[in-house]
Formats: sequence, structure tokens, C-alpha cells
Amino acid sequence: MIPCQRDRFAIPREVAYLNCAYMSPLAHEVTEAVARGAALKATPWTYRPADFFTHTEAARSRFAALAGGSANDFAVVPSVSYGLAVAARNLPLRRGQDIVVLADQFPSNLYVWREHAIACGARIVTVQREAGEAWTPAVLAAIGPDTGLVAVPNCHWADGGLIDLDAVGAACRAAGAALVLDLTQSLGALPFDAGRVEPDFMVAACYKWAMGPYGIAMLYVAPRHQGGTPIEHNWMNRGGSEDFSRLVDYRNDFQPGARRFDMGEKANPPLLLGATAAIDMLLGWGIANIAETLGRRNLALGEAARAIGLLAPDPATRAPHFLSLGFPGDVPEGLPERLAGENVFVSLRGRSLRVTPHLYNDDADCDRLIAVLKKALG
Repeated sequence: MIPCQRDRFAIPREVAYLNCAYMSPLAHEVTEAVARGAALKATPWTYRPADFFTHTEAARSRFAALAGGSANDFAVVPSVSYGLAVAARNLPLRRGQDIVVLADQFPSNLYVWREHAIACGARIVTVQREAGEAWTPAVLAAIGPDTGLVAVPNCHWADGGLIDLDAVGAACRAAGAALVLDLTQSLGALPFDAGRVEPDFMVAACYKWAMGPYGIAMLYVAPRHQGGTPIEHNWMNRGGSEDFSRLVDYRNDFQPGARRFDMGEKANPPLLLGATAAIDMLLGWGIANIAETLGRRNLALGEAARAIGLLAPDPATRAPHFLSLGFPGDVPEGLPERLAGENVFVSLRGRSLRVTPHLYNDDADCDRLIAVLKKALG
């Protein structure tokens, strides 16, 4: 169990921020790293050509430490949608094959596959589950001989419903299907090892559970796809781009590994230094320790919520860092505004309240949430 880390964040005592799945706050060391990166632009005469690569490679090594694989397997991208576009470009499907997705999946991980299905003559297969049931059996049942690609998260963005990626990865390999993962709502809070799960592609934005800046994401590319086609052709991804004096000696070869898929202007020190500092902080705590600590916090919150008449899912079916609370009737009118008026911040997703604390939260934050909800229920 990790003790409360609130002193590392600029969160006033009167604010109960239980909304990491929306956007994490930046720790002091992360904002300091972002500021150091921004300061480099103030004196560009001190920024050497080698610096365009040094910060990028440092971030790439942290991505590998967090998600498994090697630094060679990671590209620096601006967003999940960019990473998924790379995956779609490099995973052709045959006409009539299926793309498996979850019901109510996050839009960025659906729109790209709808377009890909149209272009390839493939079909979208949407996995449904009954309320209260686990996702994994339903996903496994959808994978068969016609499956060409499975695009899923580790946990559902709205309610935290958990998917066993080891089992799904094995099923994809047995069916000869590609596996593409969006881990934005889990990487940094749940242990993950790309070498064990063996996805074809995995992407995760850094601004949620990776606790870094907005506008940077990591893209894992399995070695078998690292000779693929990027969605943009920028100068820095080509072989020999470290030598600025020879940039117009145009080359056909790329930087090694997944670097050919890096975004243009990847050498952005505020984002790179901020993401690196955030991952260093997470690794210092230990991802398994984070998951255990948040799991215990949410177990206690779930019990307290049930005691005032709310509905909480079976912990076995959800990710430990997510808690979705349901209401016995309609959602009380103006509930998000009432909570925010009391400086309690969570997210309403459909008819459920998504509660996602982190290590900066303590018992006082959770007690305030339950007290406001009890009052709202009358």
C-alpha cells in the first residue's frame, strides 16, 4: 500500500478530485519538467542538433519500462487516434473479415475501424454483455475463423469493466487475428507487458493514468510490423537525419524500429520531459503497488456507496482503479453540478457515476463524496 501522495500535487485541501479517468493532475515534478523543457526554447542557440533526438530517446525508453518491449518498439505520437491510424494503415483485411469492438467503445477506437471496414469490405462486430457480467467471455466468444482484427481496451472507459488481455491475446493468435489495444484508461494504473500479451499495436495517451501532459502518446509496434508504412513522412524519421548538414541528401531508409512511425515535430521538450518525469514517478511507486492501493480505496468506496443505497459492480468484473456507481432510480437532477458546487469532482457517464481516485486522494475526499451523494439521494 502506498501512502497518500497529495503533497506532490497542487490540489487544495477543499478540492476532492476523484476524476483521474477524465484527466490526471500534474505532479510538481512533472510541471517542473515541462517548464524546463519550455525554457529550452528561450535560448535556442544552446539547443544542439543532438538535442532533437536525446529527449525523444529518453521518453522512448520510459515507454518501454512502463509497457514492456524495448525502446525500439515505441513511436512517439500525439494522440490515440494517430496511433490507431498507423495500425489501420498496416493491418490490411480481407473482404468479409470481422473487426471486433466493444459496445459503447470510446469513439477514437471505433471511427477508425468503421472507415477501415468500409475500405476493406470488412464487418464491425460489436460485443455486448449483460449488465453485471464480465466482458472477457463475451469478447472471446466473438473471436472466430472470420475475425481479422480485435480492437479493445484493458478496461471499458465508461465503467471500468475489465478485459483479460492475456486470454484475448491468446485467442487472437489462435485465430490468426490482429490485436490492437487502446490502453489510455489503464496504462500506469494496471500492470501490462507487451511481450506477454503480444499485441500487434498498442497506443496510450499520456494525460490520464500515465499522469503526463496532454498532446503526447506512446505507440507500441510489434517487431513484425516495424517495416510498415507511416501515415506521414517527416524528415526526422529518415535514416541519417542526425546529420543536419546532409538533410537534402534524400534517403529512402528510415530510422530503426518503430521510429519510422514517429509524429512530425516529435522533439518537443515540454511534452517529452513532462511525460518522462511522470513515468519515472509511476515506476518509483510501482504499477502493481498503484493497482493494489487504488483497488483497496475503491473497495471501501463501493461498500460506503452501497450503504447509502447506490449500486456498485462486482469487483471481479471491473478494473481495480475504476468504480462505477449506479442509482436505484433516475440520476438525481443536477447531480454533477451539485457535486462540483461542493468541490467534489467525478464524471457522469450515462446513468452511472464514474469515480476514479488516485494516490493524491485520502479518506476525507471519499467521505465528502459519499456525504454529498447521500444528501442528493434524499
